[in-house]
Amino acid sequence: MTVESTAARTPRRSAGSKAGTTGTKRTTSTTKKAAGAGKSAEPALVQLLTPEGKRVKNAEFDKYVADITPDDLRGLYRDMVLTRRFDAEATSLQRQGELGLWASLLGQEAAQIGSGRALRDDDYVFPTYREHGVAWCRGVDPTNLLGMFRGVNNGGWDPSGNNFHLYTIVIGSQTLHATGYAMGITKDGADSAVIAYFGDGASSQGDVAEAFTFSAVYNAPVVFFCQNNQWAISEPTEKQSRVPLYQRAQGFGFPGVRVDGNDVLANLAVTKWALERARAGEGPTLVEAFTYRMGAHTTSDDPTRYRGDEERLAWEAKDPILRLRRFLESSNHADEAFFAELEAENEALGRRVREAVRAMPDPDHFAIFENVYADGHALVDEERAQFAAYQASFADEDGGK
Repeated sequence: MTVESTAARTPRRSAGSKAGTTGTKRTTSTTKKAAGAGKSAEPALVQLLTPEGKRVKNAEFDKYVADITPDDLRGLYRDMVLTRRFDAEATSLQRQGELGLWASLLGQEAAQIGSGRALRDDDYVFPTYREHGVAWCRGVDPTNLLGMFRGVNNGGWDPSGNNFHLYTIVIGSQTLHATGYAMGITKDGADSAVIAYFGDGASSQGDVAEAFTFSAVYNAPVVFFCQNNQWAISEPTEKQSRVPLYQRAQGFGFPGVRVDGNDVLANLAVTKWALERARAGEGPTLVEAFTYRMGAHTTSDDPTRYRGDEERLAWEAKDPILRLRRFLESSNHADEAFFAELEAENEALGRRVREAVRAMPDPDHFAIFENVYADGHALVDEERAQFAAYQASFADEDGGK
């Protein structure tokens, strides 16, 4: 297991920083040693499937996927392919003016599907706004994810129906919600677990540190699942942390593990392990899924302004879907008929998403004034009347039409 103490590791410098430039210039032997240490290789991570699609053994985590069948493998592949198609359709719809914004998961399918399929029905999920693959695993209709981005609702599903909370836009706040929910589970005597998703950027938020503190002190049954896609919008991880993110857990008194975020089997295994720890009363775990954001942070972002093609191309070679397809083909677990059938399903999903978005009704213009106060309020009544007059002015300009 990739759990290390941070005490003996030399901190890594931020990319582009220069040793000895604070105050007077210094070029001591200590500074030189620190500079050399800062260039050390990334720590090892849990991997069960190489980018070439080769199955590798892992003494600790193999048992968590020992019972996986060819049907299960095909199911994981199907999940990733359809999730990617849904994501691509949503991006296209935003470009066509049908959505106000979209946060793509391109490249992070293995982390989401692997961890999502590790969950039990009675576990509870607290997502950010990018967990479209986890939502798929929880049975949330993908078209329901689009209402908020179209501006017609605040989330198109009932969180209690799938144990999948509404998307959280405020960065990192869902980790506190997850921790409180997990503490409640303990008091209720239930044996389910909670998982909170967040990104590498959110790991710098105070809410996340507070969640780590409370979960550790109260031994809460929560898994913190960090999808480290290496870019918090335009900020690389090196400018947010001097150690690999999973090592932060050590300072709070619970284990952290880094997993190959593009390996769906490894994510499935590690998340199962972490959830079992939580259910057994062993407290929280931090899982860092080391992956890559293949596209933009959101459709309002231009990643070409802060990263080069060479980096992107290197990660395209580690594509999570291609990786599993290679394994399926080399193991004779899937034939051309399977891939052809999936492609037809893929096209059908694309059509359904496009039709569903364009058929979404506009929200009630006056709904914003509802449920502001438990009882009526004079100011809200006044604002409602002003807004009604404003809306009526458009009809007057059109001659009452």
